[in-house]
Amino acid sequence: MLFRDIAGRERIKKGLIRMVQSGRTSHALLFTGKEGCGNLAMAVAFAQYIFCHNRGEDDACGECPACRKVNRLIHPDFHFVYPVIKKKSTDNPVSEDFLEQWREFFLASSYHSYDRWLELLQVENKQASIFTRESENMLKKMNYKPYEAEYKIMVIWKADKMNVSTANKLLKIIEEPPERTIFLMVTESTDNMLATILSRTQIIRIPKMSKSDIVSELGKNYELSSSLTNEIAQIADGSYTEACKLAEQKNDDTDSDSYFAQFTELMRKAYTFQVADLLTWTEQMSKTGRERQKKFLSYSLRLIRENFIMNVSADNQEDMIFLNEKERAFAQNFSRFINKNNIFGVYSQLSEAYNHIERNGYSHLIFLDLSLKLASLLRMSSWYK
Repeated sequence: MLFRDIAGRERIKKGLIRMVQSGRTSHALLFTGKEGCGNLAMAVAFAQYIFCHNRGEDDACGECPACRKVNRLIHPDFHFVYPVIKKKSTDNPVSEDFLEQWREFFLASSYHSYDRWLELLQVENKQASIFTRESENMLKKMNYKPYEAEYKIMVIWKADKMNVSTANKLLKIIEEPPERTIFLMVTESTDNMLATILSRTQIIRIPKMSKSDIVSELGKNYELSSSLTNEIAQIADGSYTEACKLAEQKNDDTDSDSYFAQFTELMRKAYTFQVADLLTWTEQMSKTGRERQKKFLSYSLRLIRENFIMNVSADNQEDMIFLNEKERAFAQNFSRFINKNNIFGVYSQLSEAYNHIERNGYSHLIFLDLSLKLASLLRMSSWYK
């Protein structure tokens, strides 16, 4: 992975290169940014620049033995940790158990989607995590002397998915790191990470991709009209993985149509307070897989945000609203129901439902509680600006 494979963010790239050239690389860095912004790719490009035998002023050479090994994910001093699943309840898996899937996943693109990783793991209703045994494996690997390079480097992708025990053990490793080791943690959100880990890392914030960069990348990889490319780039809001999903759905809108239909059905039935229909909706949602439930709630959070902005913004400012044609048509009537009196309540209930689902809560009760609370919030008396 080379820096030039990642669109834009030149200031971040130059800062990372200067860090290596000055010999002041921290032993623990955290790359954080919205999914689809290329934060994992940036961390790996940084690692490759450190390993490279013939570093240029603005990138690794891409041709030396070290670069070729990194490009194939076979460098002996380069290690990865990532969320995995338990195939059986008694399992305590580590990342190495899923190395074949990881190589397939990482080498397929410069922009990496957690949803795609879960598909490769075939999670069904299981929760992916970085389990306790992983910390022992990390310490074992990083205690060895480097085989070929000056440093051993470990990338921890989705570091926020570490369970508490693993996180505490990682903290001890970071506090007293083995010699010549670098930890590169990657996450979209630091909310679920230990504050003590954050305080001991150098945080690198990766900005969202610009609309123009997304348009350019889509043009290289998809045959889309100019108007559709611009619409997708607008809706993607800085995430190239989201843009790719939208581009791939142009001929198959099954998923997005399904979430849109579920969202509109829930909102209509909640507002009219059709209890029997809400119970039916709840039953149907509870039967879908846990990952699909989370995707639906994420989709709903986005639509609620966009409807609120449409309601309060002057003249529906185009540069602030990210809706496709179908969503916008619905929002023309619905947005007035999402206002300053209920936006925080609606958003909070959807976020809370997402967190409960992620923590393996009983989905039937979660969605029933959500639908009833939304019914109350949507029927608040003051709807207008």
